[in-house]
Amino acid sequence: MTDSVGFMKRAAVVRVLLHLTLVSATGCAGLPVETVSNPPLSASRARVSIDDRAVVAYVLGSGAARGFAHVGVLTVLEENGIVPDIIVGTSAGSLVGALYAGGVRGEALLQAAMELDRADVTDWSFPDRGVIRGTLLQRLVNEHLRQRAIEDLNVVFAAVATDLQTGKRTVFTRGNTGMAVRASSAVPGVFRPVPIRNRDYVDGGVISPVPVEVARELGGEVVIAVDVSKLPEHNASIASTWQVLYQSYLIMSHTLVQSEIDDADVVIRPDVAEISVAGFDQRQHAIEEGKRAALAMVPRIKRLMAEGTLAKQTPGKLRR
Repeated sequence: MTDSVGFMKRAAVVRVLLHLTLVSATGCAGLPVETVSNPPLSASRARVSIDDRAVVAYVLGSGAARGFAHVGVLTVLEENGIVPDIIVGTSAGSLVGALYAGGVRGEALLQAAMELDRADVTDWSFPDRGVIRGTLLQRLVNEHLRQRAIEDLNVVFAAVATDLQTGKRTVFTRGNTGMAVRASSAVPGVFRPVPIRNRDYVDGGVISPVPVEVARELGGEVVIAVDVSKLPEHNASIASTWQVLYQSYLIMSHTLVQSEIDDADVVIRPDVAEISVAGFDQRQHAIEEGKRAALAMVPRIKRLMAEGTLAKQTPGKLRR
């Protein structure tokens, strides 16, 4: 995986400049900073191991409002009898993944997606390293999950964030689920960095937009990645400073994504390129595209699951 410090710094800078254009500092009074008794913890977990079948892992990538497509993907896979043993999410993927891991599925997940309003997750505040606190997002997740910690969810779950001081990937596997999702989703320059255990954390998409490697580390044997990123615009007219910045961001983001998904067994790519990062009004379209893309991959996923299970049940078979 590309790990150049200079590259990551440039990617982070462009990401900040891009997202700063999406909001205005409206100066509304913010909510008080929420304190928690069990802040998220990046702690090693035992690899998931199942003796008689393949371990299935979902990796849900970043993409802001395009992340509504994850809901459609998860709905179709479950309808076809495919359920994960591990879920790893970055940014929007961490939000959907946490809800699913906590048992919010099927119609309940669809309803939660359709009822989510931009105002539910935008607690504006006076600019202070960001103009949205993120406390509302944290509360929303914890309320849906009945205040359960990450380790108490129905499925092994991990939220990926970026340590703002070191630039390193951080994988939260224990502690307050809502705060972990908030950190994973803290778009630089828009959301305030999230202070956790004397460190500051921002959006995991800065360094790991589709964290396949994390799923492997947790024991995933059939890894299904969902990529909702936007490709560079090859035929775009690049005539302004904004267009240069935007195209540069897309190129860097795409390079990061490609470096990660090469190790996935299945990559599901919903057709959501035309949905803007703030396009909450396009959620139904995103969900439908997620369903369509997932349905097309169901036969391949089932074949890989069967092959992985057969390899475990047959002595002498080479395992990954």
